[in-house]
Amino acid sequence: MSAAAEVSTILKGGEFLIRDSRPEDVFIPEELNEEQLMVKQMAVDFLNNEIAPNRQKIEKQEPGLSPALLKKMGDLGLLGAHMPAIYGGTELDTNTNTVISDVFGPMGSFSVPFAAHTGIGMLPILYFGTEAQKQKYLPALISGDLKAAYCLTEPGSGSDALNAKTRADLSADGSHYVVTGQKMWISNAGFADLFIVFAKVGGEKFTGFVVDAHSAGISLGAEEDKLGIKGSSTRQVFFENVKVPAENVLGEIGKGHLIAFNALNIGRFKLGVIVSAATKK
Repeated sequence: MSAAAEVSTILKGGEFLIRDSRPEDVFIPEELNEEQLMVKQMAVDFLNNEIAPNRQKIEKQEPGLSPALLKKMGDLGLLGAHMPAIYGGTELDTNTNTVISDVFGPMGSFSVPFAAHTGIGMLPILYFGTEAQKQKYLPALISGDLKAAYCLTEPGSGSDALNAKTRADLSADGSHYVVTGQKMWISNAGFADLFIVFAKVGGEKFTGFVVDAHSAGISLGAEEDKLGIKGSSTRQVFFENVKVPAENVLGEIGKGHLIAFNALNIGRFKLGVIVSAATKK
């Protein structure tokens, strides 16, 4: 298909619900090429050799296990399958990335650390970060040397994310922001090195930030006692006068909603693939 034809078939919003689809527009597993089959087999081998033998340990959150598994995925190129080669990714197409998510559906709890890191943890930087931010963070996130988490939800702003109370105030010399607030239900919080944090600049302008998870003033709540996905780390994150360099603003001040919702929208596609695959096993 030509580039022009591809552009013409891009659907907007919920258009897929009402637009007729042609058989030739639908990709099926039988059309996988040799490269895609090789990638699929690599994912299957990882599932069988690394995840399956460690299921019980994952469910009990054995210290260090999830970060180590993410690092192994990074070494195989599985964390950067959707990332540009210029930053160390393998830049595979959407169909191949969908195949990877389909294989990893039966990972159980570990699907959460994987999806949170590669989706809402990395995509905000890829889509909205400056070139300097991309070069600084994406290679380490792709390799698994850094693990990411996404800090949006708060006790008083779940479905209404824009009602966040966490605030960021610019220092007098303009060198950094001081972030204070609380986030909850944060996946990967227990071992993350990097937080994508949303706060209101001056208490008004909803804005995204890239925050070093080891910064002074950051503390974590206890692991949540969940009904399911027990193997994933889920904690509250507290920010108390955390200094964030001004160059760590993500995107435009006051435009954090564009980052928050676009990253989530992409994540919902992969989540749909993962959970659908899980039901087949």
